[in-house]
Amino acid sequence: MSFERITILMGDITELDCEAIVNAANTELWMGSGVAGAILAKGGRSIEDEAVKQGPIELGEAVITRGGTLRAAYVIHAAVMYPGQGASTDSVRKATLRVLELASEKKIGAVAFPALGTGVGGLGYAHCARAMLSETIRHLETEEFPKYVYFVLFNPEVLKAFKDAFESLKANNA
Repeated sequence: MSFERITILMGDITELDCEAIVNAANTELWMGSGVAGAILAKGGRSIEDEAVKQGPIELGEAVITRGGTLRAAYVIHAAVMYPGQGASTDSVRKATLRVLELASEKKIGAVAFPALGTGVGGLGYAHCARAMLSETIRHLETEEFPKYVYFVLFNPEVLKAFKDAFESLKANNA
């Protein structure tokens, strides 16, 4: 069952010992503040350099880079907004799906997502959670990879939004 392959927790995504972590990116793939800034600070400039060489990309698309000095072997950069603009439920939904497709293509066993588009992107936590979780559940119902998906959230309010959305989707699927 797809629900058993999903874990929701609070923590620092850059510290996770996971095959791939996701960066909430802009279409130019520049790494600024928030999760991107934390990944850049801990993983090194090579991550951004490798990402930018693959850009710009379309909204909702994603590219994969090596993880630099992070524990994660890879960083998947998901474009949820244009530089200087906000994220939308649709861009988060598309980017989530594209990350999962890339993980499947590369046979990545475990991928960890932050709450895409909720920082600089300004998307509400509940909208983000529902969009990301519904795409993830749908993907996992038919695909073998990734084997596990983690949602690593940065504060109790975001954690609650994801747990509430997860329980709601589980109840509606039962």
